[in-house]
Amino acid sequence: MERILDANKDTDDIYEESIRPSMLNEYIGQTEVKENLDIFMKAARMRDESLDHVLLYGPPGLGKTTLAYIIANEMGSNIKVTSGPAIEKSGDLAAVLSTLEPGDVLFIDEIHRIPRFIEEILYSAMEDYKLDIVVGTDSSSRSIQIDLPPFTLVGATTRAGDLTGPLRDRFGIIFKLNYYTIEELTDIVKRTSRVLESPIDEEAAIELAKRSRGTPRIANRLFKRIRDFALVLGGGNIDLEIATLALDKLKVDKLGLDATDYNLLKAIIEKFNGGPVGIEAIASAVGEEQTTIEDVYEPYLLQNGFIKRTPRGRVVTEKAYAHLGIKHQEGLF
Repeated sequence: MERILDANKDTDDIYEESIRPSMLNEYIGQTEVKENLDIFMKAARMRDESLDHVLLYGPPGLGKTTLAYIIANEMGSNIKVTSGPAIEKSGDLAAVLSTLEPGDVLFIDEIHRIPRFIEEILYSAMEDYKLDIVVGTDSSSRSIQIDLPPFTLVGATTRAGDLTGPLRDRFGIIFKLNYYTIEELTDIVKRTSRVLESPIDEEAAIELAKRSRGTPRIANRLFKRIRDFALVLGGGNIDLEIATLALDKLKVDKLGLDATDYNLLKAIIEKFNGGPVGIEAIASAVGEEQTTIEDVYEPYLLQNGFIKRTPRGRVVTEKAYAHLGIKHQEGLF
């Protein structure tokens, strides 16, 4: 079963496309990003040029893909979508680039996972709009150059630190997306309720926003589950009572923590006396990949002060002990 609070996209999130805003004025949150992007797009249109290449980075579920589609819509162009893991050889990249029309947007999700030798081919495509590829093998191989139309590459990544310097430097516009406020998430929930024609009370929208870990994808995923409870138990309208009941049934507590978070925190407390402990030991204790803990579990726990990083490892904070109802006996061992 998929974890409902995992901000990574899963197969159950196909409905996202139906509620995705299509223009910048419909996009809620990320105010500074929107304001700057609006200026850059207007300037590009006034010069009748393609927008500079754009890099979007930040935790999953914050709207990087949505912004890529908005850029294409605002610039009046088509969008071609692929991902880093899908580009395994030069022919894969050539197949995508050769279909681009002037002004098109190429969106590459998880761009940090592109193989290094593919990156080198991408450099000339981004800088000079030329594609240099080698065809044939050994003695019969030869290099050919294909001219490309001006286009905008929009790259998205959750691990900006994994990008090579040369690739990062070729993006003229770089934005970091941050977690959303409760007020912004409340507005997103209310917009989703209008689009899906499932009414929600103000208090219920706020309660849902509080438990959504600052992430629109999680807010929309929780909304989808809550409306099922409302349809069966409340005649379709989502009020505070229904929302609270549903969220409790889904085991999402008032601060947005679920059983996975509890297990992680308790593992550090019970097996390592609250820390400090290395990430490798934590991964072994909870049976998860180290990268999963760093990318999926830790960011929210760190941001909200449940754990902290020290030179010696991760440490569970007093706030986590209090939230879990566990007495902190520091120095017992």
